[in-house]
Amino acid sequence: MRVAVDEDRCAGHGMCLTLCPEVFTMSDDGWSVADPDPVAAELEQAAREAVENCPERAISEIDD
Repeated sequence: MRVAVDEDRCAGHGMCLTLCPEVFTMSDDGWSVADPDPVAAELEQAAREAVENCPERAISEIDD
């Protein structure tokens, strides 16, 4: 699985970074950025929690 952040919807709450800092970072402008690489198997649950808990619904899961 991969995850992607819709930068038009992201409001910079940082919930994803709190839940899965191994996959998400914050840009210099304060918006979430997802690692473009596939999510490691051991991090998939945390990444899904980030998707489910994004207040703006800006994160989507992409199946490989």
